[in-house]
Amino acid sequence: MNKEEQVRMGFRDLFNKMSWLNKFKMEDRLRGYKSSEVHCIEYIEKNIDSNVTKLAESLYMTSGAISKVTKKLMKKGMIESYQKPDNKKEIYFRLTEQGKVIYQIHEELHKEFQERDKAVFEQITEEQFDSMLSFMEKYSRHLDAEIKKQGIDIKSE
Repeated sequence: MNKEEQVRMGFRDLFNKMSWLNKFKMEDRLRGYKSSEVHCIEYIEKNIDSNVTKLAESLYMTSGAISKVTKKLMKKGMIESYQKPDNKKEIYFRLTEQGKVIYQIHEELHKEFQERDKAVFEQITEEQFDSMLSFMEKYSRHLDAEIKKQGIDIKSE
């Protein structure tokens, strides 16, 4: 296996291990919520004037899928919709008090996972961080270009 294959496999393996390790606590503490719902809640809390388009772009989901998720979250009392007085066409979302509780649980879990993994990150030098970040940015830009080249429009699917 060449280094390129090792990097690809390494990323996939790391992602899968993190997902598997985090899954049990996430499912236990956030019982009754799907990953897409929790990430939707997270995005809405962290971004002012969240709407279907912004959520779809950020979460790499279709507008139709986001509409379903937001309807479920509204039904569960986690989010509410609102409109601006000067723009009655666009619908935005914000968290309810119940939604903020779920957001807070999710944040606590992320902090717990960061604390668990802290020992590894403390050993990384600034140069190593810079190198890894540079690679991820390049790879991300490449993937963005490929998405654009294929004419994939997340919003309209």
